[in-house]
This record gives sequence, structure tokens and C-alpha cells, in this order.
Amino acid sequence: MIITRTPFRISFVGGGSDLREFYSKHQGAVLSTSINKYMYISSHRFFEEDKIRAKYSITETVENIEELKHDIIREALKMVKIKGGVEISSIADIPAGTGMGSSSAFTVGLLHNLNAIKREYVSKEMLAEAACRMEIDVLKEPIGKQDQYAAAFGGLNIFRFNANETVTVEPLYLKQDVYQQLQDNLVLFYIGNARKASDILVEQKDNMAKADKFSVLKDMVALVDALKDVLYKGTIDEFGLLLHQNWMLKQRLASKISNDNISELYQLGIKNGATGGKLLGAGGGGFMLFYCPKEKQAALIKAMPARHFDFKFDLEGTKLIYFGDEWA
Repeated sequence: MIITRTPFRISFVGGGSDLREFYSKHQGAVLSTSINKYMYISSHRFFEEDKIRAKYSITETVENIEELKHDIIREALKMVKIKGGVEISSIADIPAGTGMGSSSAFTVGLLHNLNAIKREYVSKEMLAEAACRMEIDVLKEPIGKQDQYAAAFGGLNIFRFNANETVTVEPLYLKQDVYQQLQDNLVLFYIGNARKASDILVEQKDNMAKADKFSVLKDMVALVDALKDVLYKGTIDEFGLLLHQNWMLKQRLASKISNDNISELYQLGIKNGATGGKLLGAGGGGFMLFYCPKEKQAALIKAMPARHFDFKFDLEGTKLIYFGDEWA
């Protein structure tokens, strides 16, 4: 058996600028971190060498790759050139459709695992690029590039998306006390209503042709370096204010990003000690993040009618955590 562990991510500012419709005209940028919630992918030699078994919400056993209904597993096997004799399964700490990049974590982790079967070295950059190519160009998903890079590299980073399709990875090296304070002052709640991000991203992509929407996203990109400056200066309490600015801008990008329930929860958070926050991912539901000084968090958690969700930052990115004798 081979097992890979790939982190989910929290995006702070700049989300949406990783769409090709934007960065092909203006450099995109996102500041994000991976967290200690993971996608685990395992592969095992399948007894019948001419067949493939894929276990997820259902179990598929097929003789031909093209028969697989799971798009990502099918295309990953084709990309890595594995034709049969393998069983693949997955377990995740967080459900899909909650705004933490689960689909891309699955893709990155699966490609990492399958390349380990082939004994082929792949760098984090190679994994991120391959995952982007599969999801965006092969499967035609209406998504951007930030999730694949966050899952592959791990850590606290700025990802800059260039018109020539390259991505610049800029790790942020903070003073330990600032890093710890940032981690301590972030509070996460699960508000439910998991959804497929593509439903919102299709509208957002179409809106990139509108000058006012494009301008909003440029303003969001500008917040990336503003937030970087706050972190390096150590004026950490400004972090929440910039999160708030980003959230106010993001809601203007597409009609389904927010709704009355989300707005009420956000305002409740602000009234109970948070200085800013945002909904993670494309919008519509999932996880809501707040920046709240530690001494005010008990009141915030008590006031919110949503599940408080503990987490810490991840520093490693996708990782091979087990390589069994059967593949030796």
C-alpha cells in the first residue's frame, strides 16, 4: 500500500484572481495557508491485474480505464500511464464543497500517489502544474490554480499567477510570535450548505468581461501585498480589517457568493469580537473564517449558531506517509 497525505487550504485575500480570464490580462495573486486537515489517498495492488478498483462514495471495478465514472481518477491513471492492477481509495478530514480546495487536494494527492507507484520523482511544482492541467484543461472545470499550488506546496504563501501560465511561489517567513499570533487569532466555523464551487465560478468567470467586476478583482489583488506588509511589520490586528475589505469586494463578483443567512452570520461575528472575516472558497456555504483577538473568542464561539472547527497551520504540503513492501 502507498498512502499520500495532502492538506486543505484557507485562502485569505485575492481569491478569484487565479482564474485564467483574469490573470491573462492582469497578474493575479492570492495569499493563503494550508492547514492540518488532509486528504488521504491510498493505492494497493489489486488481485486481478487486468482490473481497476476505485473506492470513494461508491465502488467501481472496471477492466478499462475509460469505463471509470470518477473523472479525476480516470484522467490521473491515463496521465501517469497506469493501466490496471491497482485499487485506489480516499479518506478526507473535511467534506467536499466546503471551500477548502478538496477537489484539488484529491487531484494533487492522487497524482503524487500514482507517481510513487511508478517510482517517478515529481516535485511539488510538477504536481501542482499537472493537477492544474488536468482539472482546468482536460476536465474543463471552471476553476483557478490556487488550490492545486496550496495543496502541493503547503505553508503560508503568496501565489502569483502570470499571463504566461507560470505561477510564482513566494513563501512568507514571519517572526515566530507573529506567526503564532496569526494562528491563534483565526477562528473557523462550519455553517453548512456544502455546494459545488463551479456553480458560482461559472458566473464569476463570465463577469470578468465586465469592466466593473474586473476592477473589483484588481482591488482584491492589491490587498495581497497590503496583507503581506501587515504580517512583516507585525501589526497583526490590521489583518482582520483587510479580511473584511476583501470580503466586501468579493461579494460583488457574483450573485451567489453570499445570501441573507451568510450576511447575518457574518454580522453576528463582527458584533461579538471579530474585526473581519470571510466565507472560504467560491461562496454560498461551507466554512466561515474570522479574525478575532484571542481574549474575545469565547464570546464569539458562544454567540455563533455554527460548529466551531479547530485547526492549525500545515507546513509540509503533499507528503508520502507510507510505502508498503508490496510495491517494492
